[in-house]
Amino acid sequence: MIRRLPFLLPIVALLSPLAMAESSSLELKLSDPSAEGISSSAIRIVLMLTFLAVAPTVLLLTTSFVRLIISFHFLRQAMGTPQVPPNQVLVGLALFMSFFIMSPVIDSVYETAWIPYDQGEVDAIEAIEIASVPMKDFMLRNTRQSDLNLFIGMAKIERPNTKDDLPMKVIVPSFAISEMRAGFEIGFLLFLPFIVVDLVVASVLLSMGMMMLPPAMISLPFKIMLFVMVDGWSLVAGSLIAGFH
Repeated sequence: MIRRLPFLLPIVALLSPLAMAESSSLELKLSDPSAEGISSSAIRIVLMLTFLAVAPTVLLLTTSFVRLIISFHFLRQAMGTPQVPPNQVLVGLALFMSFFIMSPVIDSVYETAWIPYDQGEVDAIEAIEIASVPMKDFMLRNTRQSDLNLFIGMAKIERPNTKDDLPMKVIVPSFAISEMRAGFEIGFLLFLPFIVVDLVVASVLLSMGMMMLPPAMISLPFKIMLFVMVDGWSLVAGSLIAGFH
């Protein structure tokens, strides 16, 4: 028996959890039998998981992030450095600049919606309705009227008397395509000075007979030097922030 003991120990270790499982049980309930409809805890969990899944997309499309990241992408392409700065750096910069731009809206949502909800003065539905008011104001200030009219007509709804009566299903896509248009316009303006540098370098190389030398390789250090000398990142960041109303 002593010689068999080392071989019996692993078997005992494997069988002991099964023995404990027979003596005790753990039951996980996702629903409350006494609750019905929307108050059921199972439905609440499903709704919460669904909201968490779509929350990042909703936050990106309802903030200034879209215009910023498109502008930074075109800036990187115009400079001729498609991999520098890396995507993580540009996304992080656009994200924190979005927090900076949206700080007045965030403060308003916190004071008018979150604090009353945290103190039990309003329920979750009322808090969401209150929080949507400053978000609507921000998006409508930066949405073109033509884009707004497009989605109002496609939604086949009556034209509201005030902008506050517009539903979010109309405001969000209108704001998103307006931001994409603004980002492309900024990208076009960012390309112009760098195209001038490329044209000058190409003309000089052609006049010197160096047709086999790639102009992009020669113009790249000049574009980087020009961007650094004019403090390009500060100018771009300041212009982007100032462009929001």
